[in-house]
Order: sequence, then C-alpha cells, then structure tokens
Amino acid sequence: TNLKKAKNSNMFILLIALLVIWGVFIAITGGNFINFRNISNLLRQMSITGILSIGMIFVIISGEIDLSVGSQMALLGGIAAIMDVTFKMPFVVTVLVTLILGLIFGIWNGYWTAKKNVPSFIVTLSGMLVFRGILIGITGGQTISPISSAFKILGQSYIPKSLSYIIGIIFVLLLVYSKISDRKAKIANKIEAGNFKNDLIWIIGNSILIFLGIIILNSYEGIPTPVLLMAVLIIIFSFVSNKTAYGRTVYAIGGNINAAKYSGIDTQKIKMIIYIVNGFLVATAGLVLTSRLGAGSVSAGTNAELDTIAACVIGGASLSGGKGKVTGAILGALIMASLDNGMSMLNVEPSWQYVVKGLILLFAVLFDVQSQKKKKG
Repeated sequence: TNLKKAKNSNMFILLIALLVIWGVFIAITGGNFINFRNISNLLRQMSITGILSIGMIFVIISGEIDLSVGSQMALLGGIAAIMDVTFKMPFVVTVLVTLILGLIFGIWNGYWTAKKNVPSFIVTLSGMLVFRGILIGITGGQTISPISSAFKILGQSYIPKSLSYIIGIIFVLLLVYSKISDRKAKIANKIEAGNFKNDLIWIIGNSILIFLGIIILNSYEGIPTPVLLMAVLIIIFSFVSNKTAYGRTVYAIGGNINAAKYSGIDTQKIKMIIYIVNGFLVATAGLVLTSRLGAGSVSAGTNAELDTIAACVIGGASLSGGKGKVTGAILGALIMASLDNGMSMLNVEPSWQYVVKGLILLFAVLFDVQSQKKKKG
C-alpha cells in the first residue's frame, strides 16, 4: 500500500505540473493554447515521443538505456520513404519490412547488451552514430519525398467522428473488464481487494476523460490516427507491465539483477526481448514520423532520444532501474510536448527551448535521486 500511495502521489504531482504548465500557456496565449485545433496538434506532436516512451520505459525499468532511438527512428523512417518513393512498394510491404528491420535493430542492441555485457550506454551511443551514418549514406544527404497518399494516411489522417464514439465505448468496456478481473484475481488469491466504490469512481473518472477527449478532438477534425495508435499501444503495454509475468520479471531485473538471476530468471533473454520490443516500437514511431512529415529526412528524429528519456524520467522512472510506469512516461511525454508546443506558439527562440528542456531533465533526475536517498535513509 505504501508503494501504491507513492505511485499515486507521483502521478498526482505530474498532473499538477501539467495543469500549471497549461495554465501558464493559456494565460499568456489568451486561451489560444487550449483551442480545439491546438489540442489536436499537441496530441499529434506528442504521439511520436509517446510511442518511443512506451518502449523506452521497459528499457529504463530493466536498468538499461537506449540512446539510439532518435537515429534508429530516422533510419527506419528513411528506409520506409525510399521503399515508398524510389521503389514504389505497396504500403503494406513498406510497413512490414520497416517493422521487421526494427526488430533486427532491437536484436543488434540486445545482443551486445545482454549477451556480450557491453554497457547499454556505449552500445546505443554507438548505434546512435551508426544508424545516423547509414541514413546519410543511403539518402545521399537528400530528403526523400513525396511519399504516396496511402503512406500519408498513417500520420496525417483522422478517425471518422461517428467511429470515435464506438472506439470510446470499447475503451471504457476495457477499463471495466480490467478492474473487474483485477478484483476477482485479488479475491481468489485472498488479497485485500479494496473498496469497490473507489474502483467505481476510478472507472467513471476515466470514462469521463475518454469521452471529453473525444468530444474535444471531434470539435476539430476527429481523433488523429497516430493518437489512436498510441492509445492502443498504451493499453497493450500497460497490461503487459502490470498484469503479466514478463512485466514482473522486467521490474525484478531492474530492482536487483543478481537476485533475479538467483531466483531462476533468464535475465539475458528478458533483456533481449526488451530491446526487440523497443525496436518494434521505434519502427512504428519511424513510420508515423515519415508519414507526418510527408518525407524521409536526414535530420528527422534529432534529439528524440533525449525527449524520450526525459519523458520517462519526468514520468517517475528511475535511471537506476526497477521503477517506472507506462502511464507515467506518457504523462511525461505530454509535459514535454506541451512545453514544445507552448514555447513555439510564443515564438520562443529554439536555443531557449533547449535550455528549458535540459533544465527540466536535470531537475527530474535530481528529484528521483533525492527520493531514492529518502527511502534509503
């Protein structure tokens, strides 16, 4: 219960921070920050960092890091653009090949980290340079465009408004199912299931948020396709981290890798899977990015790894491993995207945007270090 309270208080602090940031931007932009069009743009912007954060949070929980995600995403997006523009491949083939390459890049990072025990910092720093180098090599430093109209759908289209409400109902039913199965499992295992009223309030609160979000997005063009894709991935990977044996072993490895080994967990295999899944999600983000830009670009994904790591750390992940949540990482991504979006609206110099984001990352890590000290103390 203490752990649960700590997690809930972290989420509460994050929500307060987000509301403060939004409040400041709403006041300075005269309410323009919160108009329907900007909310839609903001969520579409954050979807790429959000998808990357879902993969990165597992890497960080396991006590590792991946500095190559920005370059990897740019390379995969660049390869997808070449397949689409130069070779005129069908969109489905482009997607499949890109996702398979993402898995292969994940195997590459996982092999050196898990099997050869090279520190992940070095493996992925090397990857950051290698992937960017390959991208510059295969594109000749040129932007690859224009991509086909079928490819553009992934990053630029919107879900039909009538369909949005059906999707909303499905999401709410999933929430109800998740809470009921959770209670049943706890009762079956003779664990305190907690007050049913609290679960009901949680379901109603989240259902209101889902439909409020749909109404706001439908007031502009509808739910952006990348935002729906991100929402589906959040549900899948939240379930994986909270409800599966695999999720528990990831936390165990990050908490104490030696204890995990002694208890019979194949730590190499788990770390390998973490990097492979991360590669798959990086490929997904690469496809969305190329589709949104309408081109494969040499400079795409620059500093994306820093935004992603910052999102995870702001969201409560500890760089020493064993701690973090998918929902926290997504909230962190939303905070990062809100800062980007708000500062761009105010025409803040890019130099200052870097300074602000750098300081936020520093203070987020400081906050984590201090809270670790308090626990030990």
